Amino acid sequence: MSAQVIAIDAMGGDFGPRSIVQASLACLSATPSLYLTLVGHPLLLEELIASQPGADRSRLQIVAASEVIGMDERPSQALRGKPDSSMRVALELLRDGKVQACVSAGNTGALMALSRHVLKTLPGIDRPAMVAAIPTQAGTCQLLDLGANVDCSADNLFQFAVMGSVAAQALGVVRPRVALLNVGTEDIKGNQQVKLAASLLQGAKGLNYIGFIEGDGLYRGEADVVVCDGFVGNILLKSSEGLATMISARIEALFRHTLMSRAVGALALPLLKRLQADLAPARHNGASFLGLQGIVVKSHGAAGVQGFQSAISRALAEIQENLPQRLHGRLEELLL
Repeated sequence: MSAQVIAIDAMGGDFGPRSIVQASLACLSATPSLYLTLVGHPLLLEELIASQPGADRSRLQIVAASEVIGMDERPSQALRGKPDSSMRVALELLRDGKVQACVSAGNTGALMALSRHVLKTLPGIDRPAMVAAIPTQAGTCQLLDLGANVDCSADNLFQFAVMGSVAAQALGVVRPRVALLNVGTEDIKGNQQVKLAASLLQGAKGLNYIGFIEGDGLYRGEADVVVCDGFVGNILLKSSEGLATMISARIEALFRHTLMSRAVGALALPLLKRLQADLAPARHNGASFLGLQGIVVKSHGAAGVQGFQSAISRALAEIQENLPQRLHGRLEELLL
């Protein structure tokens, strides 16, 4: 098996480098073909690596970056004011062909702005889109956009649908069902952008467009790819994460309520733990920036060790599937 090389912005995220270093070392241990480049403050990273017993340094290197982009900084400030940020240096390693993907838990707006500036978009793509896997009754659904583009035209939504379909195919779905998220399934419902996007998708050859879908249909697994603008998508994603956490907490509280419920809970505990694991945001962490000339994966800023491992795993899968090249070929067929 050929090697996979990924650059890690080691300074981003709410928990900082410690959990990122732990996640990186765990991924190296689990994947013998993986090589990682940690970008950030060398002395701090060396100290954190040394604190991990048995850390394998043979497939790990550190690249220095003197600046860090704050989670509350404006994208324009990150773009113009910090040329040596860990995020930018990691993206430049990808642009220069020294790595095959970049993973960051840093500022989403800054990561999108820098990715577009450093890597550029694929021909035929106006704006990259964020996509992630959402758990459903049938498995998972690829949802995009998740917040990179708050205001979208019908053409943007059409491009997102094409990119989402290719991404789903790369993840093993043979003929992905593509749907537009809407307030109803009838043709007369929805805003003007959604209606125009629907007319574009209906005429797209080779795209398995199935029409409008409502939020409950998404969770029933009625589509493999669901498209919406970033405003709606981000709210849906955060609501899904909050709902999963709330349901899990409510179930645990019910099982602790009485002596009888505790006894029942003890019997149900294995199933509850399995459900929690299936729905845990950390398991599905990692949103891809589709439409760039390179693989960029955004980890949730609040992701811990397990969550950041999931983001690295997503980048690894996209390298193995050669996703940007597959996207480029499909986009030439449908967009140009």
